[in-house]
Amino acid sequence: METQKQPWEQQQLQTQRMKNSGSISYSGSPTREDNEDEMSRSVLTSFQAKEEEIERKKMEVREKFHAQLGRVEEESKRLAEIREELDAMADPMRKEVATVRKKIDALNRDIKSLGQSCQKKEKEYKETLEVFNEKNREKAQLITKLMEMVSESEKLRMKKLEELSKNIDSLC
Repeated sequence: METQKQPWEQQQLQTQRMKNSGSISYSGSPTREDNEDEMSRSVLTSFQAKEEEIERKKMEVREKFHAQLGRVEEESKRLAEIREELDAMADPMRKEVATVRKKIDALNRDIKSLGQSCQKKEKEYKETLEVFNEKNREKAQLITKLMEMVSESEKLRMKKLEELSKNIDSLC
């Protein structure tokens, strides 16, 4: 900006100097009006040149801006595509993970239920085994008692038979 102002100010100063020098002119020199016309034309020409330069620079900046904007839009599209690809990759995995988690939860419920059933049946088994063992002990005791009774009964019968045999022998 500063560089643009300086040439403009310099042109203004030159224009003023020319105006001043034209008023001091002597009889053989160009007239003041000719100088002013010439000065106006040169100022107008330089002004138009500056305007054209400004327009040219403005167009360059606009072109750079549009080029940069185009690159940004391309990069945005590429990022959007990458994001879509990542989302597409993540979605099936999420679904599979959710499915596996649901199966695990269902199995945990089944295992818990089976564990409780197993503990209940284990308890019943232990109780039944205890009753079974008790009945077996009782049976063994009864068998032992029966054996003793049979043995004693045999002894008694033998004794009776011996007595009867003696009685028969004594009678005969």
